[in-house]
Parts: sequence; structure tokens; C-alpha cells
Amino acid sequence: MITWKGSEPIETGAAFYRRTVCGIGEWQAICEHQSCDRRGARGGGRGGKPEIDRAVAAARRAFGEWGTMPVAKRSAILNRIADLIDQQSEELARLETLDTGKPLSLAKTLDIPRAAYNFRFFADFVKGLGTEAFQMDDVALNYVLRRPVGVAGLISPWNLPLLLLTWKVAPCLAAGNTCVIKPAELTPTTATKLAEICQEAGLPDGVLNVVHGFGPDAAGSALTEHPDVNLISLTGETSTGKAVMRAAATNLKRVAFELGGKNPNIIFADADLDDAVETTVRSSFSNQGEVCLCGSRVYVERPIYDEFLQRMVEKARNLVVGDPFDERTNVGALISEEHLNRVEGFIERAVKEGGRILAGGRRPQHLTRGYYLEPTIIVDVDRRCEIVQQEVFGPVITVQPFYSEDEVIEQANDTHYGLSATIWTTNLKRAHRVAARLEAGIIWINTWFLRDLRTPFGGMKQSGIGREGGVHSFEFFTELTNVCVKL
Repeated sequence: MITWKGSEPIETGAAFYRRTVCGIGEWQAICEHQSCDRRGARGGGRGGKPEIDRAVAAARRAFGEWGTMPVAKRSAILNRIADLIDQQSEELARLETLDTGKPLSLAKTLDIPRAAYNFRFFADFVKGLGTEAFQMDDVALNYVLRRPVGVAGLISPWNLPLLLLTWKVAPCLAAGNTCVIKPAELTPTTATKLAEICQEAGLPDGVLNVVHGFGPDAAGSALTEHPDVNLISLTGETSTGKAVMRAAATNLKRVAFELGGKNPNIIFADADLDDAVETTVRSSFSNQGEVCLCGSRVYVERPIYDEFLQRMVEKARNLVVGDPFDERTNVGALISEEHLNRVEGFIERAVKEGGRILAGGRRPQHLTRGYYLEPTIIVDVDRRCEIVQQEVFGPVITVQPFYSEDEVIEQANDTHYGLSATIWTTNLKRAHRVAARLEAGIIWINTWFLRDLRTPFGGMKQSGIGREGGVHSFEFFTELTNVCVKL
């Protein structure tokens, strides 16, 4: 399939590599591409149940060697993978931009460096990972053994493809599991490149396997339903999580989900306005707003509402929308025409419901092709409007005033999502007080997207199940056995 995503035509989907299955070492199936329709048309170039079966079998065979390998040796291989990602960062960044339409500058400074760091972090963390021991007076001694679970199915999204894939792969492999990866069909390229890097780094045959394909009635469902897959880790939209959970339930698989978000950004009148505006622009429009942590609902205390709005509108209008490979570009292309149409639909319906567009809301006039949308700011919307309640996943935010702390907390929590939130205030007591009442898995105070990988990451309500990061990742990717010894 040829599609326009940036300023030049590029191949996307399974057609890019003409590979259905990309395993390392033990097996590799090359599939000649005949037709690849991302809406599910039949044809070659996409993986399904036969490819998943082969991948799972390879992972199962490799589990014995990898799962019993000394931790120090596993760690050394993971660090080598990180080194190779760094060495090939220019190519990886270009591939990420080709697949996603994000600015190359963002891929270079965020996606690829963080992918390498994910491997380094978990390679080091696992070496110091401990368990518990309890003595029952003079009666018995209890100690805990930690062991890998088995074969993990890892399903990654299209917005931060390599970053979020390595966030799963690194702890999975560090813990001694093997894996079958099903990347998003829109962004297959860096997952394939990662498999090649892992082979170059000396990862044993069959430990990591990549199957390109679609979700329902294809590779995705075959992976989640497979009886020899022990765990499923998914980052994606909430509806996908529900479908995967139903499929995984047939074999009682362990699941971990990081799903959608409709995150509140709360700005009190005593906030550092310069910092709040600058960071809100970033949290609203980075990666074209295609970030689950974006602060898409902005609440501003009434005394500073007008000034904040004026500054936001000015900065949004000054953002450069254009060719992702141009270093001047701030906002690149959305992932697909289908997704662009979806985002535009949200905007159109918001206007019909009484909303006013103060910035953006249309495709840039200077770009005649490509899936571009101007950064969009909408005001005068009711809290029950679809644009306030549903995840748009594009460069679109709503801005609403509030008058009291209780009022804004009530509105911030008034959603079935609970992934993240941001609080802007110089009042330390208020910051802690509000943070304790917000229903979100991660809360930033006077910052955004600042991550310590030791801390738990995940969402409440329909934003996910489980936590990732530090020991929390290993709680998912390992089994614990208590041994009781009578003294």
C-alpha cells in the first residue's frame, strides 16, 4: 500500500518489509506482498494464526535456555541491545518518522534514546532484584523464589512504536521470559529493526519473535487466544483492551493493560504562568497530540483564564505544521487518513454542540497532501460534551474555566478514564491536597512527562490494569513461589 503521510509518498503497513514473520535465528518466514489493506482485506503480507503458532512454538522452545540463563549474562545481552540502538539511532529515528509522521527531531530526542534507556534500566534493575524471607520464631523459615512465567504476548501501539515496545520487551526479557510481539499494523518498521538488532546483539534463537498483522480475526486475536501464551501486555485503546481481556479469559492468561486517557491539566491562579503555558503547549500538541498522556482537558482558574487563553492561542498558532523531516517542524502528520477524519469528526461535532474554535480546527492550507491538522483549541463546551469525555488522540484540546478547588476536582474526575493529571500551583499544601483526590495513575505537579522508571506507571478505571516500571514490571513478568522450611 502506498499512502501519503508526510511530504512524500511512503510505504506503510506490512508492505514495507514484505515480511509477515520476523523471528531471529531459529526461523524467519518471508511472505511476498500481494495486497495489504489496513481495513482487513484478504491477501499476502500479513500474519495470522499459522504465523503466530510458529512464533509461539519458537518462543516456547527458547524459554528453557533463556529462562535459566544467569541474570548477569542476560543483563549483558540487554545492554548490548541498548548499545546497538544508540549506534543505529539515526536510522531508527528516520524509520520511526516514516512510519508515524512525527517530527524527526522528536524521534531523535525522545523515542530512540528512551528505547535504548529502557533496555539499560531493566538490564541493571534485574541484577539487584530481591525477594522476601520471614522467620516464624523457631518453627519455620519462609523464603520466596522468583522465576519467569513463560511466553509473553506483547502488543504495542502506533504512536510511540519503539519506545513503548521496548518498555515491554526489556523487563520481559530481563525476567527470563521469551516473547511474541505483535506491533501495530500501521507502524511495523522499527519492530522489525529491533528484531535484527537483537540478533546482532547475540539474543538466543527464538527468544524474541515479531509477527506483523492485524488485530481481530488475525495475528492479534490468534496471539491473545493461544493456549501456550502465558501473559499478554497491551498498550492501546480501551476498546482493544476489552476485546483482548475477553480473549485472554479463555485460558486465564495474566494481562496488563495501558489504555486510553482523557487527562486533566489543572492550572491555579497562583501558578507560574510562563512555565504553565509553555509546558501546556507541549503536553497538548507534542507528537500531534497522539500521546495517551496528553493533557487534553485544560482547566484554568477564572482570574487568569483570559490571559492564559490568549497566550495559548498565540503559541498554538505559531507552531509550525509541516514536513516531519524539516527541523523547523513542531507538529507533523497524523498517523493515517482514517484517523485524521476521526479527529475532524470530533471537532465538527463539538462546534455543533456549541463549542468555539479559537485556534486551528482545519487542515493547513499550505499543505496540499498529507494527514495534517492545525493545533486546535476549543472553548465554551459543556462538561458532558463528547469532546470533553472521549479520547480524541489528536492535536485538539478544550479549555474551561473553574472557580473553586472542589469544582475542578469534580470535573477532572468526571470521566471513565484515569491515566494521568497535571497540577499547576505554587501552593505546596494545595498541590498535595489536590493530588490525593484526583483519580489518576500518575500525577505531575508543575511539570509533565517527567518519568523516573522506578516508579509505578499505569491507569485507573478504564485507563488500564496493573502497573509498569521498576519492581512493578517484574511483578507482572515473574511468578513468586514461597518455600516454607520447618526448623
